[in-house]
Amino acid sequence: MDLSYGTEAEDFRTEVRKFLRDNWQAKGLRGSELKDYVRAFRTRATDAGYLYRAIPKEFGGSEQPADVVRAQVIREEFASTRAPMEITGNGMNMLVPTLLERGTPEQRETFIRSTMSGDFTWGQGYSEPGTGSDLASVRTKAELVGDEWVINGQKIWTSQGDRATHMFALVRTEPQASKHAGISYLLIDLDQPGVTRRPIRQLTGDAGFYEFFFDNAKAPAGWLVGDRGDGWNVSRTTLKHERAAIGSATSLGGQFDKLIELAREITRDGRPAIEDPQIRQALTRIEGWVMAHRYSSYRLFSLAAAGEESGPIGLMMKLLLTETGHEMALAAQDLIGDDALVEPAPAGTRGRGPEKWLDQVMGSLGNSIAGGTTNIQRNIIAERGLGLPRDLAMELDR
Repeated sequence: MDLSYGTEAEDFRTEVRKFLRDNWQAKGLRGSELKDYVRAFRTRATDAGYLYRAIPKEFGGSEQPADVVRAQVIREEFASTRAPMEITGNGMNMLVPTLLERGTPEQRETFIRSTMSGDFTWGQGYSEPGTGSDLASVRTKAELVGDEWVINGQKIWTSQGDRATHMFALVRTEPQASKHAGISYLLIDLDQPGVTRRPIRQLTGDAGFYEFFFDNAKAPAGWLVGDRGDGWNVSRTTLKHERAAIGSATSLGGQFDKLIELAREITRDGRPAIEDPQIRQALTRIEGWVMAHRYSSYRLFSLAAAGEESGPIGLMMKLLLTETGHEMALAAQDLIGDDALVEPAPAGTRGRGPEKWLDQVMGSLGNSIAGGTTNIQRNIIAERGLGLPRDLAMELDR
């Protein structure tokens, strides 16, 4: 197996390294000084063609040709020096790609640049109380009155809800249409009368998610993405990009490294837990899935570099990451034992208790919902990847 990138890519790597040596010197900076330096660095890196490569220059990007090999070299070199890449989050990972595919020129001009700069932070308004995994059952309504949408309803499980300035939401605009056809994709300013946000306190004590209440909140008529009533199809564009972000192999490998470190630190019968044959067997099984995910990502990378379609394997990456991540979190919980249920982490545990791992257990469950629930993802793999017939119950529901 040849995993080298070739001479041209290595020459490009040398170019990137030189840029980082000359432009990333943030050691010793703190607070607002560091924040300003990072913002200026991102501007220089974008001007050089290293960041925001898929975004047109008219919206503040570097507008580079699609090149997965160069993009990978940039990620590796920036990571090696701990230089910041693009701003992440719902806005850059999901909304901006959706606007580039489905948005109007006015929407792109209004939202993309401000999202890239971090001035706009986006919450996702999909889930609602009582709708479970049935995204098409949203009840939040938007009625067009003059040149504004008037919004009433509730959204729940919004990540980044504490600092979100805006939301992209699915709302029902066609009450007489079938539930899939009656949905629209609307952008909403959250800093206005009629919008109330409330933290959702979780088992860990944190409030990582928020719920939002809309009471005659408003949005301009031009903030509807796609056609009226076509929000279901627009949302599938967003979910595609969300699944790609969630399915990254990098995070899974890093989490496994931490699990190995934990197994070395924890003792069983006076010896490091990693020397226990049963624990080693469990870790070996998990490592097999981690490696399968990693090398599948290499396969996808190679296919993309050759301009070829990924086929069914591309549909499976997010599902594999979700299930492997949850298995790792449960293995860590078993290693820690009762201390994993104590809040805060006991003295001397070096954060092995809830501070480090209980959040991971809960978060691994959250990944089974984010980007499309696991059961829906299996349906997609079965239907689109394996060609199996559609679930009759889902057909009747349409």
